[in-house]
Amino acid sequence: MKQQTLERLRLLADRGDVAVWQEAAELIRRAGDYRWVGLYEVTDTEICAIAWTGTVAPAFPRFPRERGLNGVAVSTRRAAVSQDVANDPRYLTAFATTGSEAIFPVLSDAGEVIGTIDVECDRRNAFSPEDEQFLQACAIALRRLWSSSTFPSKPSPR
Repeated sequence: MKQQTLERLRLLADRGDVAVWQEAAELIRRAGDYRWVGLYEVTDTEICAIAWTGTVAPAFPRFPRERGLNGVAVSTRRAAVSQDVANDPRYLTAFATTGSEAIFPVLSDAGEVIGTIDVECDRRNAFSPEDEQFLQACAIALRRLWSSSTFPSKPSPR
């Protein structure tokens, strides 16, 4: 299923409307049986939600690019994974029931962070090495989506 998801994400990356962003987030969520997935744009000053799964918007739809696990992933240009957010001061509390969160940066061809994939699970220790490998592959597969898009304003969650 994860390989099929990556193939579908690569096809979606050629389009850029709101529905594509939401479909990409939902495909990732289902492939890993994650509770919530958000896709974020990274600007010079902030990180902004583009699309997310479910009916609940992120608690922080915009925040400074230095904050939270997203900020760690942006500043290091590497994945930031917290297997126990309750004991991780870097976590921006989005959902009180989150146990684990993983942020994967999306890099431009020049190596700059242009977006992030934010994945949350309700249990601790939710991300295996296989999950991390899959989510990194998702960030690579979707790179063209960030690179070629004019970001949709205020997408409606599915």
